[in-house]
Amino acid sequence: MSAHLEVAPVVAPEWVAQRLDGVVVADVRWYLDGRPGHDAYLREHVAGAVWVDLDVDLSDPPSVAGGRHPLPSPETFAKRLGALGIADDDIVVGYDDQGGGFAARLVWLLRSIGQPAALLDGGLDGWPGAREAGPVTRTPVARRPRPWPAGLLRSADEVQAAAAGGGAVVLDARAAGRYSGADVLPGESRLGHVPGARSAPWADNLRRDGSFRPAAELRERFAALGAADADEVIVYCGSGVTACHDLLALERAGLPGGALFPGSWSAWSADQTRPVATGEEPHETPTST
Repeated sequence: MSAHLEVAPVVAPEWVAQRLDGVVVADVRWYLDGRPGHDAYLREHVAGAVWVDLDVDLSDPPSVAGGRHPLPSPETFAKRLGALGIADDDIVVGYDDQGGGFAARLVWLLRSIGQPAALLDGGLDGWPGAREAGPVTRTPVARRPRPWPAGLLRSADEVQAAAAGGGAVVLDARAAGRYSGADVLPGESRLGHVPGARSAPWADNLRRDGSFRPAAELRERFAALGAADADEVIVYCGSGVTACHDLLALERAGLPGGALFPGSWSAWSADQTRPVATGEEPHETPTST
């Protein structure tokens, strides 16, 4: 059994509180409206939590081919986390203040390379323990780069083939309005979704209080989307970040793990050769505009 399987993908605050001396807590707050997550961290965070920057520590610079948040190289990922004092064998618990949608990137990347990591259920709002302000500094460590498992990543060509085929399920983790094309982020060149993909907003993994839905409810949700019986499941979002929330939810549900399309919509929509579809259903007629 891989080491990461010894820690559930989502853990309760009580679980963390009982193990504070043996885990590294990571604050991964990030805001779609451009507010600096680091400022929020400095004002208040879980006592002892280190700051992990989504744009710098968990991503390479944006590119047309890679999208807004390309995966960092294994070497960059190891160097950045090592500088933060996160060692190869540390148990890492990540959180944000939006239900884990952004902290999921750190947690899924670590679990993908076999390191024990989990989301803090309920995030900062659900944390009952001590909080503090200001930075937290850990002693830097040397980490060994570990390659991203090829079986957990899919290219745009593989996504297009899977969405067009009958055995795979492609899930779009963005909000329903972005899937349908009713809403758009500034800077996105085209509206809609990958033809054949099914809408699976990551926020629907959560209850109203921001905590995760129970495993049985998640199984029912993903089964209704066809993920329970699919030959494979591929998940994408806007830039390969919140898709990780769906991937962790699939694992929490006890379903076979899915693969990530890292470039996601930001890379797909920038490639004018890729077809797009609009509307609320996956069978809408694709268009190249």
